[in-house]
Amino acid sequence: MDTALDSLIAEPEGERLEFKEAKKDFDFGRLAKYCSAIANEGGGKIVLGVSDKRPRTVVGTQAFPDFSRTKHGLLQELGMRINAIEYTHSNGRVVVFAVPPRMTGCPVQYRGAYWMRSGESLVPMTPDRLRVVLNEAVLDYSSTVYDGASSSHLDPAAINSLRELWMRKSGNERLAHLTDEQLLMDAGLLIDGRPCHASLVLLGTAAAVRRYLPQSELVFEYRSSESSIEYQQREEFREGFLLFQEDLLNLVQARNDIQHFQVGLAVFDVPTYSIRAVREVVLNAISHREYRLPGSVFLRLYPRRMEIASPGGFPAGVTADNILWRQVPRNRLISETLSRCGLVERSGQGVDLVFEELIKQGKLIPDFRGTDEHQVSVTLHGEVQNPQFLSFLGAVGTSRLQSFSPEDLWILHLISREERIPAELTGRIKRLAGMGIVERVGVGRGTKYILSRSLYTHMNKKGEYTRKRGLDRATNKALLLKHIIDNGSTGTRFSELRQVLPSLTRGSISSLLIELRSEGKIHSMGVTRNARWYPTEDD
Repeated sequence: MDTALDSLIAEPEGERLEFKEAKKDFDFGRLAKYCSAIANEGGGKIVLGVSDKRPRTVVGTQAFPDFSRTKHGLLQELGMRINAIEYTHSNGRVVVFAVPPRMTGCPVQYRGAYWMRSGESLVPMTPDRLRVVLNEAVLDYSSTVYDGASSSHLDPAAINSLRELWMRKSGNERLAHLTDEQLLMDAGLLIDGRPCHASLVLLGTAAAVRRYLPQSELVFEYRSSESSIEYQQREEFREGFLLFQEDLLNLVQARNDIQHFQVGLAVFDVPTYSIRAVREVVLNAISHREYRLPGSVFLRLYPRRMEIASPGGFPAGVTADNILWRQVPRNRLISETLSRCGLVERSGQGVDLVFEELIKQGKLIPDFRGTDEHQVSVTLHGEVQNPQFLSFLGAVGTSRLQSFSPEDLWILHLISREERIPAELTGRIKRLAGMGIVERVGVGRGTKYILSRSLYTHMNKKGEYTRKRGLDRATNKALLLKHIIDNGSTGTRFSELRQVLPSLTRGSISSLLIELRSEGKIHSMGVTRNARWYPTEDD
């Protein structure tokens, strides 16, 4: 098999990759809709001639034998060039349409509708989603000049902080000798001698922010219990971010208690709030909030929970499900300036670091359930949910942990909690299994992953490993046979056998029954729902 096709077939299906058998034909209009939706989701591929259910197999397709005609038709209908690649496989012909991403602010339409994915279906874009896409074409708001503002509206202490942070990050000592005006011009924060919105957000005096950009405010509130309606402390910050960032973190640190855990002989001291994670979430709110909307950024602190809410929904293309690997800067100049200061990575949103910090501390991952089209709301849970996971990470070892990506840690976190692994991450499990960190249990739809035996042994949890892995095949067969023998005179329905082995799929149980029958130990009478299983006379 062609290695490129082999790799493609192994990838998980999602918003940007679609498999269709299309053995004999495939409707052109349906193809155009898929291409429109995939382009609007950021580009991807639609593959014809491959089954869409795992394990995928090549079935071959006779669709679109004339590539030139098909590509010309797509260009006419969609206004974009779509490349088509044909693979020759022993099982038949495979066709791959490679769809480029749409242009910024320009959704792709077909027959009067801008198509998008909704689960397994294709639907026209909702008005709210379409508005978000069209607004992408608007210039970076943070780089626009504010009429009436001048360099006198920028705080000298904030400018000095910018200079020191920039020097520390870059190692460029020349910055120490630049005038304030030249420093700001080099940073893109002065345009024709006037400050822009990013300048006021990061460096503005309290008076200037109140006058020109009053919505650029961060409000800190502390409540001593979840049921408390009134706050016990409230601080309002309405000045350049570089003037108050450390004061804000000190407010959190003052309420940051230590949780003590002992797992076996190991003792763990875990702060309720990772200040590194808090810093990243705050920087994310400052960088990506919608400054054209009224309203403040709120940081609400509780003894074991923190909420940060900022005006404006997720940037276009970002969702709670893909935020770990999809980055779309809303205020590019603010992000670039914070990157120069060494506070954020320009290429990311810092969300990966937040995931990594929380997972390593045995806590829940960030919760975005309060997010809608009007605000981004993220909750950080401070309670350690899984002390055993701390011991598990210790068993993995520091050197190996350093090679793990945030996605790898998220997979381990989900496996330890027996939760579903997103399709976008399943491709990384093979590497973890190869390292002996996780093990595969079952086949087909019944496949699941558990932490490895060696790690459970290290944690003195051999019994839990056995429970999660389940009984071996011989033991499962023995249990089925015993139940059938015990009910020999009346026979046994299939539904009863599923009660005997509830962790196995219908297909797995059927496979065990077929083996027992081929061994001459059982036989069946009746068909479908009326079928019953009986032991042979010898048994």
